[in-house]
Amino acid sequence: MITQLNGRLVSKSPTTLVVDCSGVGYEVHISLHTYGQLSDDEHIRIYTHLQVREDAHTLYGFMEEVERSVFRLLISVSGIGANTARTMLSSMSPQEVIQAIQTDNVAAIQAIKGIGAKTAQRVIVDLGDKVMQLAGVDEISVPSNNTQRDEALSALSVLGYPTKQTQKVVDTLLQVEPSMSVERLIKNALNKL
Repeated sequence: MITQLNGRLVSKSPTTLVVDCSGVGYEVHISLHTYGQLSDDEHIRIYTHLQVREDAHTLYGFMEEVERSVFRLLISVSGIGANTARTMLSSMSPQEVIQAIQTDNVAAIQAIKGIGAKTAQRVIVDLGDKVMQLAGVDEISVPSNNTQRDEALSALSVLGYPTKQTQKVVDTLLQVEPSMSVERLIKNALNKL
């Protein structure tokens, strides 16, 4: 699985871009949301989702991990393919998609080209609980570049603890002692879970 590309931006259009990684050019399909976030820098880092089908291997790219997560949730819904999910993320930001699902806003989802009433309702029913976990990620008050925090959350997730609950416990511990080591952070979190 190709999870991200780090390289030189060769060309871009509102629907695709080409990234050169050590002499290999990757064509990446993007949403308008991602296109709007592209800077004029030549160097680019883009999160990707590789879709493998019998007749094609297609890379979809996203500037933010949350957009990729929403894309992956959308394509898990019956009746929504990768192109429809990309259209949804071109029409609405990832946060707007999450909010529409959380508030049962069928009209907002149905307003997207290619989405009917039944599909819009299916998106809300199938993804209602799953977007709650994504929404919790945006409520973090501790900086997201905190390596100890990320490592501790990853370890606790592997141990089977629910993400939202562990985030709250870890964030509380880091607010008390921001320089806490990963080992202590995990041990203290386990005592509180």
